[in-house]
Formats: sequence, structure tokens, C-alpha cells
Amino acid sequence: MLPAPAPRHFSLHRFPHIIQRSLLLLIYLLLLASPLVAQSENDMPALEQGKLIERELAGDAAHSYSITLTANQFLHVVVEQKGIDVVVTLFAPDGRQLIEVDSPNGSSGPEPVSLVVEMAGSYRLKVRSLEAKAAPGRYQVRVEELRAAKPQDKSRIAAQQALAEGAQFAIEEGVGSRRKAINKYEEALPLLRDANDQAKEAETLTQIGSIYNRLGETQKALDYLNQALSLRRAVGDRSGEASTLASIGGVYHSMGEMPKALDFYNQALPLSRVAGNRSNEAYTLCDIGAVYDTLGERQKALDCYNQALPLMRAGGDRRGLATTLNNIGAVYGGLGEKQKALDFYDEALALWHTISDLSGEANTLNNIGVIYNSLGEYQKALDYYNQALPLMRVIGERRSEAQTLANIATAEGSRGNFSKARARIEEALTIFESLRAKVASQELRSTYFATVQRYYDFYIDILMRLHKQQPSAGHDGAALQASERRRARSLLETLAEAGADIRQGVDPTLVARERSLQQQLNAKAQTQMEMLNSPHTAAHAEAMAKQIEALTTQYQQIEAEIRQKSPNYAALTQPQPLSLKEIQTQVLGKDTLLLEYSLGEESSYLWAVTPTSITSFKLPKREEIETLARSVYASLTDPKRLETREKSLTRGAEAQEAAASLDIAKRLSQILLAPVAAQLGKKRLLIVADGALQYIPFGALPTPPVGLARKRSEAYHPLIIEHEIVSLPSASTLAVLRQQVKDRKPVAKTVAVLADPVFESNDVRINRTAAAPPYNQSRAERRELSPGLERSAGESGLRDAELKIPRLPGTREEARQILSLVAPGQRKEAFDFAANRQTAMSNELSQYRYLHFATHGFLNSLHPELSGIVLSMIDEKGVAQDGFLRAHEVFNLKLPAELVVLSACHTGLGKEVKGEGLVGLTRGFMYAGSPRVVVSLWSVSDVATAELMTRFYRGMLKDGMRPAAALRAAQVSLMKEKKWEAPFYWAAFTLQGEWR
Repeated sequence: MLPAPAPRHFSLHRFPHIIQRSLLLLIYLLLLASPLVAQSENDMPALEQGKLIERELAGDAAHSYSITLTANQFLHVVVEQKGIDVVVTLFAPDGRQLIEVDSPNGSSGPEPVSLVVEMAGSYRLKVRSLEAKAAPGRYQVRVEELRAAKPQDKSRIAAQQALAEGAQFAIEEGVGSRRKAINKYEEALPLLRDANDQAKEAETLTQIGSIYNRLGETQKALDYLNQALSLRRAVGDRSGEASTLASIGGVYHSMGEMPKALDFYNQALPLSRVAGNRSNEAYTLCDIGAVYDTLGERQKALDCYNQALPLMRAGGDRRGLATTLNNIGAVYGGLGEKQKALDFYDEALALWHTISDLSGEANTLNNIGVIYNSLGEYQKALDYYNQALPLMRVIGERRSEAQTLANIATAEGSRGNFSKARARIEEALTIFESLRAKVASQELRSTYFATVQRYYDFYIDILMRLHKQQPSAGHDGAALQASERRRARSLLETLAEAGADIRQGVDPTLVARERSLQQQLNAKAQTQMEMLNSPHTAAHAEAMAKQIEALTTQYQQIEAEIRQKSPNYAALTQPQPLSLKEIQTQVLGKDTLLLEYSLGEESSYLWAVTPTSITSFKLPKREEIETLARSVYASLTDPKRLETREKSLTRGAEAQEAAASLDIAKRLSQILLAPVAAQLGKKRLLIVADGALQYIPFGALPTPPVGLARKRSEAYHPLIIEHEIVSLPSASTLAVLRQQVKDRKPVAKTVAVLADPVFESNDVRINRTAAAPPYNQSRAERRELSPGLERSAGESGLRDAELKIPRLPGTREEARQILSLVAPGQRKEAFDFAANRQTAMSNELSQYRYLHFATHGFLNSLHPELSGIVLSMIDEKGVAQDGFLRAHEVFNLKLPAELVVLSACHTGLGKEVKGEGLVGLTRGFMYAGSPRVVVSLWSVSDVATAELMTRFYRGMLKDGMRPAAALRAAQVSLMKEKKWEAPFYWAAFTLQGEWR
């Protein structure tokens, strides 16, 4: 796949020191000033404490003021800009220039001047326009403090000196200068705290966070910006709060978290308007427009930019204007109006040249290259890319550098220069990997990695094109390793840290804060579910969702901070994706075939790997495969479709529907399995799926007919009949799981079962006079969730979010059948009230080889960490209690089990994250210690599940079969019975993880 190169939007808040000239220039110059001209001392207005002066200033004008000071006084003057960007200078009585101030706030906001007076006399304050051609604007000047100097004033002045030196480094280009700027700002922070200048401390923290974001160190950026935000709010600085909120939005924007970015920008915008900060308002509108353009909502993006343009022009902000023009060009490029895009880019480029802004120039040059690449003028595109690249390297913008390298690779690939394309894309991926490694939050790592997946797809495509040219050069093996690099990386790293107590050695208050947030998150999630099960307004639902989003963000940040400060985490060696040779020696075994799929926008690929060979195949594009996969999933979840035996024509429409479903399944099988039909034999299959294929139980797909002698009467011959099938997030995951259990001692007992919990206060187990519901009702038939609640739950990201949860009496029989296979001393029975959170989270469960949860599952598609299983929600006294065991709590369990079985609906599903796969319960139990997890992909009747599970456990406990083999045997035996023959009944459960 050759991806369309991405244009670069320019964000003003994310890079304030480039966009806005400097970060708080407070320059102490002990130089003799030129003789005073223009105004004599008698003509100058006098400054007095408490007296406000407001005036208009033209672009070519300057105003001077006098103030009489005595020795050892402290002076603090603020010039408030209202539509014009000014520089404020203070001169001593002898004409020496003492201080010059130009803060990073454009044409709005304060320019503060502070001084401890050493010489008595008449001082002069000069206010002049930064740019000679600026439009007229107004400003206010006032003396905020004039008093005897205090000891902490010296700290304030020393802080100003450090800030001034830091600002000088900040306006220089290059990584080294930016790190020097950070050091100077860090030097100023304790001095500002000593001076109790919280407003300036918050501003400095914001600037440090912004520089870290520009350096690609997003976790550090968030740490500083969140500190700044708390201070901004504490001192009531609404304008500053808006600026910091927008900077936080910029970090999430750069990480690909568009909803979060938009949320922070939308918080910032009204604050800027209330504070009257037109400059911040314009910048934030520009940032919001960039998010909308990224999301493909281009008209909304244009609306934002068209609101920002007049504000930029009115304020005379040429950098802001150039940025907006650049971003409008990106919108028109996305709309296909190439010439219009070039016109806007050319206008922006001229402005960048005028103000000597290398960062803006580099990004616009890159964007012009994108337009020419889309026009098929690849050499012209390369010319612009190659102008942009050295500028990006000079200024140290690593993200931009990587994207431009990827764009160069795309152009070279389009020209057929695959070796050059490979070299450039490998350079880009190295940078993306290094930036990802600097993020401590696994959630943000996953989100960021999702934004660069298309570059891995392109890399795979280039390698496979090289393989076609040079079949024996090993490019197909390199492509397989690239596929491993692009998938389930956060899972790999999370599993690697499972054996290390990352909380050991961490500040106890931090761990306590994490625990508190867990409790708050649980409580809020339960409140949300209760609200959704009762009459409520859309506004209430939205407000609750925002509260959960805020708590989730805090929880993720505290986990990231724990990782950053954990000595055990620092000592971890991050696992690397396996090479072809390592997969063959560490993952595969005799009669085992790995089938790994990678779906791409233009082409998809399949690698078939045995211990001694690799073959690769080109498949259709992602859209075609996923469309078929979704249709097949719909068929599998209907008990009347895809049945094993041919149906009588007397069944009419139903038979036609079944035939159509079978035809779709055969078409998907033809794409996915026919290429390797000759290799299948009766081998064990390890499936590494991608995209919508993760929802498909491969065992239910029809076996491709190549080499198979099939009776004419068999319309449907599923793959499970000849093959044991195991699903994996990636091949590399299995190697880490094996390492995790390598030296583990076997546990003493056999099986623990939690089943038939108590969900409601009117349950017969509390009131024995009530009648129990009939045994043979299916879960689907007993659902009491109203359509309105289903809709609200769906909109909130919840699935099966029901407080009127129906009892599952079939799980009791299921559990009894399983327990009957084990001696009393080797089993644990937790039914009714005992099937609760306390049991599930107790250390007692760590004594058992097999853990079986027979209950409801629930899926939160927005926040997968809140997905889980439902246990007893009522105690023995009939009192309500928390019955939800959520995924984020599972991660904190210690379960050295050989197998966890989640005999509940949808437990195998989760939020699909590009590059990570389905993020849900499976990962939690793997992290907790189980190398194998059996989960379901849809909801099945109690009776069928009980029958399948009984046969599954009999295979393991009585016949000595491995879990994967036992599951296959149980499914095959079930499908042979007339009433269970449809895959709806037997195919929902899949084994993920270790096959041995």
C-alpha cells in the first residue's frame, strides 16, 4: 500500500516559542542607552500606583512615562496589550537600559516589569510597537506594586533573569537550545515558588510543557501542563487557564487522541473569549479547525479558520496568519482543490520567509510536496520534501521529520524506487519508535501508535514488492517482522512488566492516589449504569460520560507517573517483536502452522510460517475483506444460518438465507484460506488476525475444497473438523507469555468455579416464596433492557449495561457438571452470593489451575478498562453491593492459573485500536498470570454453553487433553448433534494464548 502523504497542520498552542517569537523575554542589559529623544521629562506622563492609563498606539509610535523611585524600592508595572504587540523597556536615571520585556502572548495579555531599585531618581518606561507596520491598537499601563523591597523580591528578580536566559535559548533553533531553555526554566521554578509568584510559575510550567511536546516527549509535557493548569485555576487566571488547556489539547492532538484534543480546545475557547484574549481565541479556533480537518470534517475546519483569519489580521499576528493560511491550504488539498491549496500555501510561505520562521517554512514546504505528490509530479514533490527535511532537522522537530521522511518514501515508492523507499521509511519508523518509547502511559502509546499504522502498512508493502523482485532475498521474512512490529506492542510491554512489582519503591501517596481513583472510577461507572437504566435526559448522560472521561484520564496519568518513578519499571528491558527465525524456533512446533494476516488500504498480506519455511500471499484490500467478515459474523450469530446439513427446499426463504450466508462464508474462506489450502493438512493453526477478522472464529469458516474429498451432501464443512485453532494478538506475544510462566511452580488445586450470581433483590434465593425462572430460557430471551436504555448505553460506549440483569440458572448446571469431574478437595464452588467480587479478587483463587467464570459479561467500547464481568450484586441480607469486576481491576490480580474461562457473552470483544487489536478482558487475565484465556465472541444460550463447557472440561480433566485440543473436540462433538449443529451454538468460544 502506498499511503497518501499527510499534510502538516500547524498548531499555535503546541509550539508557542516558535509561533509567538519568544517565551517571556526579560533581558537585563547593562549597556548605556542612546540619549533620550522625542519626549522631554516634562512632557512624559507620570506613573502613579493605582492609576490606570489607557492609550492607543500606532505601529510606528512609542510612548514614554516617568516614575520617581527611591533606593531599595520594589517596582512592579504591568502593560496590558489590547490589540497590539508591544515591547516594554525601563531606563535608569542615567539613561542606562535596565530591562526589556516581550512576553509570549502576541497582541493580547500582560507585559510585566519588575525591579529592585538601586539608585534613587526619575526612571523612564517606554512602550513601543514590536512591528513598525502593525495596525493601531490599545494598551493599559498601571503600577501594581511600589513598596519597600522584601527578601523574596530578590528571588523574583533572579527568576526573571533565569527566564530571560531561557527565553533566549527558546527562540534559537535546535534540540540543544531547547533543552538549555528547559534547564533555565527549571532553575526559575523554585525561585518563583520562593517569591510566591504562582501566576508566573504556572506560565513557566506551561512553557516547559510546550517545549517537551515539541521535542516529542509527550508524557513530560502532560506532567508539566497539568501542574500548570492546577495553578492557573488556583490564582483565577482565566486567560492563562485557556492557554494551558489549549496546550494540553495540543499534546493529545499530536498523539492522535482527537476527541480529547477537541475537548480541551473547546474548554479553552470560551475562557479566551470571556477573558477578552482575542489572540488566544484565534489560536484555539485554528487548533479546533486542525482537529476537524484530521477527522475529515473539512467544512467545520474551514468555518473555524475563517473565524480565526480576521482575528489574526486585526491583531497583526503574521505568524498566526501564516499558520491559518497553511491550514486552510491543507483543507483544500483534502477537498481535491489542488490549485487553491497551492495558492494558500504560497501565501503562507511568503509570510514565513518575511518573519524568518524555519518551522513554519518547513511544514508548508512539506505540504506543497504533498500536493505535487497527489498530482503525480513525484520529482517536484521530492524537491519540496528535500527542502523541508534539513530545516526540520535543524529545528529538531522529530515528528515532522519522520512524517517528511515517510512522504519521501511514498514518492520514491510511487516512482518504483523501492530500495530508496525502504531506506527512508525505515528512518521514519525509527523516529516514530523513539517517540513512542518516551510515553509512559500505555493508553497513549497505543493511541499514538495507531496514528502511524499506515506507515507500517506502507513499509510492509514496500518489502513485499521487493520480495516479488527478489524472491530469495528474505524480504518476506522482514515483512513478517514488520507486521509483528505494528501489532499488540502495548500488550507485549504490559505482559513484560507483569512479573515486576512496578509499585514497589514508589511514593505511597502516589499508590494511594491510584487506589482512590480506581474506587472513584468504579463508583462513577456504576452510577452511570444506574442512570442509564432509569429515565434520564441526554444532557445528564453526556455530563456523566464527561465525568468518567475525566476520571479515566486522571487514572491513566497517575499510572504513567507510577511507571516513570518506579525503579522496577526503569530496570525492565522492553520486549522486541520477534524475527522470522525467532518465531520459527520460539513459537511454532511440529505440525503447527502460523497464519498471520495484515490488512492494508490497497493490498493485504498473509504469511504462512512453519518451523522450516515461510510462504507469503497478496490478498485483496482491507475494505473488501472486512465487508465480508462483518457479513460472516452476522451469519454466525444467527442460530438459523450456516447450518451443517443441507436444508429442505420447503423451508423457502429461510433456506435461501442460509445458502446466501454459506456463500459469503465460502467467499471469505476462499480469500483467507484457499491460498494455503495445500499446507493445511491436519495441522494446528495459530491465527494472528487483523481488523474485523478478529471477530471471526476461524474454526467456523468452511474448509477450502483444495485436496479435500467431501461428500456431496455436506454443504458446510468447517475448519474446526480437521484443525485445532488458537488465536494470538501477535506471534511475539506467545514468546512473552511463555517467559512469564517459565519458572512457575504448578499450583496445588484443580478448578475454581464462580457461577449463578445473585443480581436482583427479588431473587428467589432471598425470598424463597418466589418461583425460579425456567431453566431453558436463553439469555437473549430473558433480556429486560428497554430499547431506550440500549440506545443510551450504546451512545455511552456501554454494551449489555443492564441493572435488571437476568439470572443465568443454566450456569449452575454448567458449574456442577464441571465440578463433578474433580475430587472435592481439588475444587472450589462459589455459587449464589459467594460468586462475588470478594471471591474473585481473593488470594484463594491463586491456588487453582483452572478458573471458570460463568456469568454475564459487559463491554464498554469507549473505555475498555471499564469492561468486565457481573458477579453478585446483592449480599445474603439483600443489600446491594458492587458486583462488577472490571478489566482494570483484573490487571491487579495475581492468578498463576493455566487457564481462565470466561463463560459469558462478548468476553472476547473489546475496543479495537489500530495496531493493538481488541483491547478488553483477555489482556487483563493474561497480565494477571494466565497464559490461556477462553472467551466468547457473542452471546449463546445457557444450555448450549453448559453442554459445550462440560465436554471441554471432560476432555481436559478426564481425557488428559491440552486446552486447545479439548476445546476443538468439544466443539466438533457438539456440532454433530442436530440441535447444536449451527455454529451459533458451538463456535462462539475461542482459545487465545498458549497452544501447548
